[in-house]
Amino acid sequence: MNKWINLLTVLVIISCGEVQNKFELPVLGRPKIVEREVNGKITNDTIPHMIADFSFVDQDSAVITNSTFDGQVYVADFFFTSCPTICPIMKKQMLRVYEAFESNPQVALLSHTIDPEYDTVALLNDFANRLGIKSSKWHMVTGDKEKIYEIGETSYMVIADEDPTAPGGFIHSGAFLLIDKERQIRGIYDGTKEDDVNLLIKDISRLLASYAEE
Repeated sequence: MNKWINLLTVLVIISCGEVQNKFELPVLGRPKIVEREVNGKITNDTIPHMIADFSFVDQDSAVITNSTFDGQVYVADFFFTSCPTICPIMKKQMLRVYEAFESNPQVALLSHTIDPEYDTVALLNDFANRLGIKSSKWHMVTGDKEKIYEIGETSYMVIADEDPTAPGGFIHSGAFLLIDKERQIRGIYDGTKEDDVNLLIKDISRLLASYAEE
């Protein structure tokens, strides 16, 4: 838990761009500073933190990559179907996000299992059917375990790992992450808290409005 709190603090503090007005969301993450030469002078360029390339398989056996979300913003989280603690609460709250934007093609959801050995495609399909969701809107993905853990910690900057001392044998954050059309993190929310998810729903609308103004 302390590790999760530290990562959350990093996300809040480290931002590659200031908020210009109350409706503009920050860009979160760890930006990279890259040196380049221009007209014989060395300058520094800031490259914002972005979600790395990925390839997973969803509940319909469809391959899901970054390009799946071209032209969309999406909300990402990490869970496992046999989770005895926060996952049922998270899925109830994510279902609220799903219902709020079910008819909006610019918004999608992406849930990564952290127990791919148990959470097979067939099991995820059954889980999704019990939630009553459309796979074209809410992708529940499985794949290589280490790649899931890696993208969780290095791209989404949340905890996702095995832990024999944790309930269910895994440890993960309850974070919902709002990702923009440029693969950047624009918000992080506690998926176990209704108030945080209310804010997420508002921030999705704000983010979509910012694209409409361009």
